[in-house]
Amino acid sequence: MATLPLNDTPARHGALMDDVYRWQRHIYDVTRKYFLFGRDRMIAGLDLADGAHVLEIGCGTGRNLAQVGDIWPHARLYGFDISEQMLATAQGRLMARAHLAQGDACAFDPVALFGRAEFDRVFISYALSMIPDWQAALHAACAVLAPGGELHIVDFGDCAGVPQPLRAGLRAWLRHFHVTPRLDLSERAAGAVATRRFKIRTRRGPLGYYQLIVLKRRKKG
Repeated sequence: MATLPLNDTPARHGALMDDVYRWQRHIYDVTRKYFLFGRDRMIAGLDLADGAHVLEIGCGTGRNLAQVGDIWPHARLYGFDISEQMLATAQGRLMARAHLAQGDACAFDPVALFGRAEFDRVFISYALSMIPDWQAALHAACAVLAPGGELHIVDFGDCAGVPQPLRAGLRAWLRHFHVTPRLDLSERAAGAVATRRFKIRTRRGPLGYYQLIVLKRRKKG
């Protein structure tokens, strides 16, 4: 995936994701719960106020947004995905509970998609590892945070505590699904802190299987 020409990556990547998930979307949530760890921990850390505007980038089947809505029923939910196939599943699950749209994580216009420019919380769950230009997606997510807002990320870690044969097998299996763990994700996220507009918190899951990152935009003044 990383070798795709950047000028036509969005269209080709969207088509690829549709091919990957055309049938998988029907069993996605049942199967992914066994290896996409840390998602519920990330969601629990959102700590939403009533009426908070929450955006998921790469919302997939809508599983995460549905859980956010169950925990914080007064939150206003938004989500987009590049895959029409996944959005069809998300729409069927969420119905009127969320505003959904098709969009590219690397270059999206929140006003055009949802009629608003900023969000109190943005989160990305196991999507950066599937986005070719993931650093552009990271920057785009930071750009739509309201002052005092937070970007929460969960994705694969370095698995340093996993025995090497199992770690190699996991990486090979993930490549089959076009997944590339972003081992320098924390380092790249810290680059946003250098602008003095953000504060960062990072945590590691057991055995380094996943990483959790929170970027908080400083309030104005």
